[in-house]
Amino acid sequence: MNAVEIEEAISELAAQPFDAQESPFAFLTAFGNKEVTVKRLRSASSNSSDVRGGVLQQRNIHIATCAKGMVAATLKALRESPKTAALKARFVLATDGVTLEAEDLTAGEIVACDYQDFPNHFGFFLALAGITTVKQLRENAFDIRATGRLNRLYLELRKNNPDWDKPERRPDMNHFMARLIFCFFAESTDIFLGEGLFTAIIDQMSERDASNTHEVIGAIFRAMNTRTNERAACPVHLSAAQNARRHWISGSSSRSGGIRS
Repeated sequence: MNAVEIEEAISELAAQPFDAQESPFAFLTAFGNKEVTVKRLRSASSNSSDVRGGVLQQRNIHIATCAKGMVAATLKALRESPKTAALKARFVLATDGVTLEAEDLTAGEIVACDYQDFPNHFGFFLALAGITTVKQLRENAFDIRATGRLNRLYLELRKNNPDWDKPERRPDMNHFMARLIFCFFAESTDIFLGEGLFTAIIDQMSERDASNTHEVIGAIFRAMNTRTNERAACPVHLSAAQNARRHWISGSSSRSGGIRS
């Protein structure tokens, strides 16, 4: 599994209801452990953990789930466990389904977060999948997550629009994805004058069954490609998208260019 695939699996795990018994095995599976390996760890004879609720994978990780409010104490027990040292586990991780704490015993680094937010720190654990990480990769976990989401969107668009998957339409598809990437970037960096503006307009103006979403997105793109002296004809809710174009095109808001419909 590569980093993007791991991010997707971890995000799916975090979105599911917390299952204290299954969580350690699901975590290991998300990081690419094969079914036979996980099955072996389910066996008391193969799981050498000496911590209640724990699962210990040799040279990898010692995980334990615990009662609410006991995460710090459980992490301490994992860290001080003779089995952790004897089987050379690199990571220890404790969670109660509300919070999660983990430590890289080799690097001395620690992660502490809400359980549902741990996918934002998945880069911390990439060594579990045999991926040698550098600090920049761990710190760019958000970028990897964004890449994964864009990849899933791209695949879903191709699935639901098979005519766009033909070679002659591939430039159109790539152009459309480039437009979307810019809009996501613009709303996350305040180029759009409003928090989450691009996605908010789509959510507010689209029908619940998304039957007109393509029309809403098309209107946004047209607004961004409208010259300043022609903006009165555009809907009021698209004015911020028009303003974004001015910031994007190097201070020249009156020339044609930018995103084209």
